[in-house]
Amino acid sequence: MTRPTRLFLDRAPSPIGELLIVTDETGLLRAVDFHDFEPRLRRLLRLHYGDISLEAGEAPAETKAAFARYFAGDISALSALIWDTGGTPFQRSVWRALAAIPPGETVTYSELARRVERPAAIRAVGAANGANPLSLVAPCHRVIGASGALTGYAGGIERKRWLLAHEGVTQAKPMPLAT
Repeated sequence: MTRPTRLFLDRAPSPIGELLIVTDETGLLRAVDFHDFEPRLRRLLRLHYGDISLEAGEAPAETKAAFARYFAGDISALSALIWDTGGTPFQRSVWRALAAIPPGETVTYSELARRVERPAAIRAVGAANGANPLSLVAPCHRVIGASGALTGYAGGIERKRWLLAHEGVTQAKPMPLAT
C-alpha cells in the first residue's frame, strides 16, 4: 500500500443513503461508506492512516459515475474501480477476496476463510469484514452466515438485503467453492 499525503471526502447520492467517497491526492479510492456511518469511516481512516486530515474535495468523475451506474442497475460497475487502502496484510487479503465475489453471488464466512487460505480463521475473517473501509467496492454485503442467513453488515441488515436484491440475489445461498 502506498501511503497518501492527503485524503479528500466527497458525497454522492444513492437510493439507500448518501455515500461518503474518500480519495487521495492522485484520485485513488481509499474508502467509501454511508453518511450515517461517518464516525466509523473517520475512525477507520485514523486507524489506517494516522492523523492525516480529511478535506472536502471532489472524487474523480469516473469514480462517482461508477457508483451512479451501479445504483442504476449496472451491478458490475464497481469492479472496474481501482482502490488501495490501509490495513494489515491479512485484512487486505480478505478485502481482495471480497472484491473477487461476483455481483449476484454470495459466500459464507467459512468459504471466505478458505479463499484467503486460512480455513480456521473464520472469526478473523469476520473481524476483517467488519473493518472493511470499502463498503460496496470490497462487497462485504455478499458474505452470509453458514445457514444462509443475512448476518452482520456495518451498513445495517436492511441495506444488505436491499443491495443483494439489487444484485439479483433473491434468496441468500452460498456460492460453492470453485475447484
